[in-house]
Amino acid sequence: MAFLRDMNDPQPFLRVPAVVLWLILALLGTHALRVWGFPQDSNWLFGSYGFVPALYSHAYLQAHGENPGSFVQLALPFVTYIFLHGSWMHVGINSVWLLAFGPVVARRYGSLVFILFFLVCGIAGAGVHLALNWGSPNPLIGASAGISGLMAAAFRMLFFEPRETAPPLTPIFSPRILLWTAIWVAVNIIAGTMGLGAGGELVGWQAHLGGYAAGLLLAGPFDALARPRAGLNPEA
Repeated sequence: MAFLRDMNDPQPFLRVPAVVLWLILALLGTHALRVWGFPQDSNWLFGSYGFVPALYSHAYLQAHGENPGSFVQLALPFVTYIFLHGSWMHVGINSVWLLAFGPVVARRYGSLVFILFFLVCGIAGAGVHLALNWGSPNPLIGASAGISGLMAAAFRMLFFEPRETAPPLTPIFSPRILLWTAIWVAVNIIAGTMGLGAGGELVGWQAHLGGYAAGLLLAGPFDALARPRAGLNPEA
């Protein structure tokens, strides 16, 4: 009978927070809209709503006779690039990684703080990419930077000593976090420099690392923002 009860209990993969599923649907839906709704306009979409470092370079714009955009035009790509993907494989891999790490963060932060954290990590990834690729005309697309931030936060939440109250986040300089960080940095540098991307696409590895760093550093402040709603004691 115990076996039957266990079989009838909902398993963890059936208890994914709704906000994670909605975010995955948003990524898949946006990609479907681009592929089927704007099949001839992909380059225009990537150039307008992907993150193009050259658009922030006065020297590049001057050399090509282009005018800088408005504040909204320059700010919007920091967010919109997250929802653009180059292929079904690209968005599919990102969705799987989001499904793996998103629930851990969403359960602890709640829906609104989870989405805000995801977007902030994505924006941070774009900022690092901009700094290291100044003047590049190649658009950055994909949710990987935001997901890398979720991964970093999830690992700080998973590795803890059990307590009766809210478990504290694992310190950034703990051996386990340092080891995982070293592995993630090495994997991204190798993949980025060798061009090992999904479907032959180049990997925006600097953005991945920027999002990951933001996730590590901001997990504590966002934890303090989110945890009082549950009446638990936040710890950084």
